[in-house]
Amino acid sequence: MHRWAAMLALLAFLVPQARADAVADFYKGKVVRIVVGFGPGGGYDAYARLLSRHLGRHIPGNPGVVVQNMPGAGTLRAANFIYAAAPKDGTTIGTFSRDLPLLAATGMSAGVAFDPRKFTWLGSSSSFADDAYLLMVRTDAPAASIEEARRPGGPTLVLAGSNEGAPGNDVPMILRETVGLNVKMVSGYPDTAAMFLAMERGEVHGRTVDLSSVRTFRPQWLAPGGGMRALLQFARLTRHPDLPEVPTARELASTASAQALIELTELPYFMARPFAAPPETPPDRAQALEAAFIATHKDPQFLEDAARLRLDVSPVGGADVLHTIARITAASPATLDHLRRLLAETKGGG
Repeated sequence: MHRWAAMLALLAFLVPQARADAVADFYKGKVVRIVVGFGPGGGYDAYARLLSRHLGRHIPGNPGVVVQNMPGAGTLRAANFIYAAAPKDGTTIGTFSRDLPLLAATGMSAGVAFDPRKFTWLGSSSSFADDAYLLMVRTDAPAASIEEARRPGGPTLVLAGSNEGAPGNDVPMILRETVGLNVKMVSGYPDTAAMFLAMERGEVHGRTVDLSSVRTFRPQWLAPGGGMRALLQFARLTRHPDLPEVPTARELASTASAQALIELTELPYFMARPFAAPPETPPDRAQALEAAFIATHKDPQFLEDAARLRLDVSPVGGADVLHTIARITAASPATLDHLRRLLAETKGGG
């Protein structure tokens, strides 16, 4: 009896080790590709390139890691690719707009060809703990304050946006609906770099953008005399400590339905920089990838690199991402219908 118990204990020890060796053997000499749904020069690209410099050290077998940009359709192109067309062997992962699970929940886009619950989620580099989604405008914009920007009959802010499903397009419409923001969108900009340039050239008055992206790519905008100002914070329960004078959307919403819509559309920010592998990735490799993802975010070299770039690192794991998606899909029918009506008006040019 004691001999059988000893043999079972030995097997229990050896089987996980054999699996780990198999994963290391698979990844040795290979290259893992990170597909980014936006073009170069933006926040998602910055997080992906940061991850690419450190992830390989934490994957068994230490593969190389490269970044491939695949912009298009507000990152739907990249999300659909990861879901259906990318190799399902653990050599391809992707990052795409945090808002896509919300877009999928509304059923408003024929371009959604995925079930967000079925991705192999590795986690998110940021849960927005030290970030904020800002309405940033030029200091010569016709509205110098959020009070002016939301006054009935007041001046209209012209904002840059990309494509359907991207936060830069949808959040301004949410703000128009919930806090009375007077806004007009100019959509179709290919990436963050193009929208930043449009602001600097005066083609538009401003845009909505992550604080972390401004810190990384346009830190001078946050300094006195930088030519830009923040009027509003989104995806914050409280005001960001670096912007104590800038109100949150929650503060300005005056009705219960407006509050509910803001709370629903802020949920994706708890998975602000998501990374996923395709569905049906072999379980041992999926487990290794998620473990490597979490370990990377504790790596001192990674954290030093992130601090230099001024990126918010507040990671969550795959289970946390799935929990956030479950909260989105469990939203009240009334709130989801409210969002559908709003998106439908936006599509129709309303």
